[in-house]
Amino acid sequence: MLEEPFTTGNSQIHRLDPRLKVLFATVYSFVVALSDSFPAMLAALGLSFLLIGLARLNIREVAKRVLIVNGLILLFWLVLPLTFEGEAMFYLGPFAVTREGVLISAMITLKSNAILLAFIALIASTSIATLGYALNRLRIPEKIVHLLLLTYRYVFVIEQEYQRLVRATKIRGFRPKSNMHTYRTYAYLIGMLFVRASERAERVHQAMLCRGFKGKFYCLREFSFSRLDFVWSVFMAIAVIGLGLAEWV
Repeated sequence: MLEEPFTTGNSQIHRLDPRLKVLFATVYSFVVALSDSFPAMLAALGLSFLLIGLARLNIREVAKRVLIVNGLILLFWLVLPLTFEGEAMFYLGPFAVTREGVLISAMITLKSNAILLAFIALIASTSIATLGYALNRLRIPEKIVHLLLLTYRYVFVIEQEYQRLVRATKIRGFRPKSNMHTYRTYAYLIGMLFVRASERAERVHQAMLCRGFKGKFYCLREFSFSRLDFVWSVFMAIAVIGLGLAEWV
């Protein structure tokens, strides 16, 4: 099962209207991604840390996700300073570490962490089901919303089918090696996984039709705009405008 460790909580961010959180996270990510000023990016990173603190999330769980992303960003630090054309700062053997490459790597690091932390605070604090209904209220096409909700629901079913197939191969004495038999077995396994997923999807569709499904999921929760949402709207609007001014100045 996919874990949702940040959805449980009673902070102000958890109580915000999900539609508001989706809008702010989207606008904020665009503003940060289009920034070229280091003061603006540093301010965005500080704001993202503030959102994490206000959401009162588990710091250890947040750190796990940040480390995964920064592990990928580390590759940029290993490649860009050595390959990006520009003024050489110093040399590592025959390779020149360029100032422009270092700046680009720093920009990627600041932007990625700022956007990631903001999304963890605003989006990950909302369950997938609630997020889907919020997207529907924001007039996102229903097919996209249905695809999100059904994928989230049945990815676990596909994972169970995969584990069942793997157990079947082990019971028959299969041991993976670097040979054609292993490659052929994994190809058969993936093919059977697609076949079973297709069969399961057909059965699920028939079951939904039998239960009166007419292409629409109904949400039992009514979203409402409260005083807290208004205060947070003002706060986030000021923050986004401030980032824009920092970039412009």
